[in-house]
Amino acid sequence: MTGADAPRLLVLAWGNPSRGDDALGPAFADAVEKLALEHVTVEADFQLSPEHAHLVARHRYVLFVDAASAGAEPFTLSRVLPGGRWSFSSHTCGPDAVLALSETLFNARPEAAMLAIRGHEFQGLGEPLSAAARRNLASAFEFLRPLLRPECFGGIMVRANGMCPTQGD
Repeated sequence: MTGADAPRLLVLAWGNPSRGDDALGPAFADAVEKLALEHVTVEADFQLSPEHAHLVARHRYVLFVDAASAGAEPFTLSRVLPGGRWSFSSHTCGPDAVLALSETLFNARPEAAMLAIRGHEFQGLGEPLSAAARRNLASAFEFLRPLLRPECFGGIMVRANGMCPTQGD
């Protein structure tokens, strides 16, 4: 598919670039944005909010990206379905709630996955990414980079469903 008919992917990342490894989401978004891919929209913010539902609704696929303070190294990739609880407090809005709002308000239900990149140092204000976080970011980016072509967007969802390994392809 080409042009307006091509499936579009939204990379929606969040985190605080001034708080150490919390910057992993925006750092991943920056790396994707530098690729200047025609069918990929990149958005980075400090946190998810109900307002993101409108942006999500305009895409067929969504890749949510954030830092993880616990979990597998270097990253996990999992499917996200609409659900959860949402409120007008931006601190309680997760990917599942943004998808639910997208479906409720805009009748749109894109396929979605969550990329959680493992971080280690979250306390220091003004600190850069830790060495371990930079390695994990590089691994996540190299894994997903081949899937950022329109004909491969569905592959992100296949891997998020656990149908394919997430490491060592």
